[in-house]
Amino acid sequence: MGEIAFDDFMKVDVRVGTVIRAEPFPEARTPAIKLWIDFGGEIGERKTSAQITVHYEPEALVGRQVMAVVNFPPRQIGPFMSEVLVLGLPDETGAIVLLSPDQPVPDGGRMH
Repeated sequence: MGEIAFDDFMKVDVRVGTVIRAEPFPEARTPAIKLWIDFGGEIGERKTSAQITVHYEPEALVGRQVMAVVNFPPRQIGPFMSEVLVLGLPDETGAIVLLSPDQPVPDGGRMH
């Protein structure tokens, strides 16, 4: 990838939020989980789906803090409207591992 200017980086709004609800997404073409995430007062609750079923069960995600891009336009994923993009990294097999802070931080905090 080519270099970008710092101002380009600042256009991507990456925030931390806490998963407040999670459930299977059986209608998805690829196995996924629906997530409802609380990003605090300024942003509030947003929803998304994530292909994270290899490493995560819905009930274990509730209460977990995750990182997400919050300023992409909403995207229709089958019958579900995704409002944010949860961030993760592939493990050695390509399955996604979620990015999250290693200590509790206030919801809505912006990544620097």
